[in-house]
Amino acid sequence: AIASADMDLNQLEAFLTAQTKKQGGITPDQAAVITKFWKNHRSQIHESLINQSCWDNVLKNMNWRVDLKSQLRHIDQINTPVAIVEMELGKNGQ
Repeated sequence: AIASADMDLNQLEAFLTAQTKKQGGITPDQAAVITKFWKNHRSQIHESLINQSCWDNVLKNMNWRVDLKSQLRHIDQINTPVAIVEMELGKNGQ
């Protein structure tokens, strides 16, 4: 739950306090160890979860714009918005 929510230290403290108060929960010493571990390894755990959730291609870059047509043969097509989206995909880890 801690890793999937990517808890900050305040959220972690509230979560672990609730866990120590639950019947059959963790002890305050266990909560202190979990807090220390999370402080030291949060970024690596988060990065690992991201890598596990990505399959093949990932979005490397995206550019977009909206154009309005100002001259056309037919008057009803003037000022019709056109969205142009450019996406660059790449392999995960490259």
